[in-house]
Order: sequence, then structure tokens, then C-alpha cells
Amino acid sequence: MVSKRLSKEAGHRRKFLAIIDDTPECERAVAYASKRARSTNGVLVLLYVIEPDDFQHWLGVEKIMREEATAAANAALDNQAAKVRETLGIEPELVVREGRPADEIHKLIEEDQDIAILVLAAGAAKEGPGPLVASIAGKGAAFPIPVTVVPQNLSDEDIDSLA
Repeated sequence: MVSKRLSKEAGHRRKFLAIIDDTPECERAVAYASKRARSTNGVLVLLYVIEPDDFQHWLGVEKIMREEATAAANAALDNQAAKVRETLGIEPELVVREGRPADEIHKLIEEDQDIAILVLAAGAAKEGPGPLVASIAGKGAAFPIPVTVVPQNLSDEDIDSLA
């Protein structure tokens, strides 16, 4: 059970959460979420989750790999944030977490009671819609707030008309 959302109360603004990862469709989720945030006077939150499975090595190697993963996460977030600032003039909140993506999304939603909408993008590849969208259909993976799934093949004009 998710805690009460506060985005409609005085001093709070509705937040749109988009996940940054290495999938090509994540840019579509950011485009939609950022435009929805701007058009509704909301806030954009960008989350990058570092999966810890990659760090199962000797202690020295693990530390270096974790530092490199954190640097890559921050670079990916900074890249997306720069695009949002340049195109829309809004300042997103940037969050880096380590863990399983679905778990960390749930934790962030629980911690930040202004997050009201999770925006994901579905890939257009024949392999399927992508790992996060696929996890929604899995048992117990449903998120406690509304989820908007944006098709990867939507153009900027399509997103503008929908957002």
C-alpha cells in the first residue's frame, strides 16, 4: 500500500517520474513526462537505478566498478536533464539508486509523496516492450500509482499533442 499522495495539497506539486536506463525508448518516456510536467506546472523526476548484480567481484574491483557505474548513471541523468532544460526550460530532479529497478521505483514512490505518475516507454523491438514495461505485467510488480506507457514510435509532434 502506498502512502497518501500530497501533490494536490498546498505547497506541493505533482511529480512525473521517468526512468533513465540504456534502452532506446527511455528518451520517449522523458519527452512525454517532461512535457506533461511543464503543461501541468508539475515537476519532472529522473531516476537511474544501478543494478548491484554487476559488482560481485573482489573488494577492490567492486569499488572501482561501483564508482564507474555511479559516474555512468550521473552522466546519463545529466545528459537527459540537459535536453529537458534546453528544450523546455524546466529543471528536473535527479535521483540515483542502487538495487533492483522495480524495488527502487517502489521505494522512491513511497518516500516522495508528490510522485503521482510513473511514465515508462514501451520498446518497438520484436523482443518485447522492454524490461520495466514487462515487469508491470509480472506478478506483484504493479506500481502503486498510475503508470503511463508511451510507445517508442511516437514522434515529438505526437507527444506534444498528447502531453
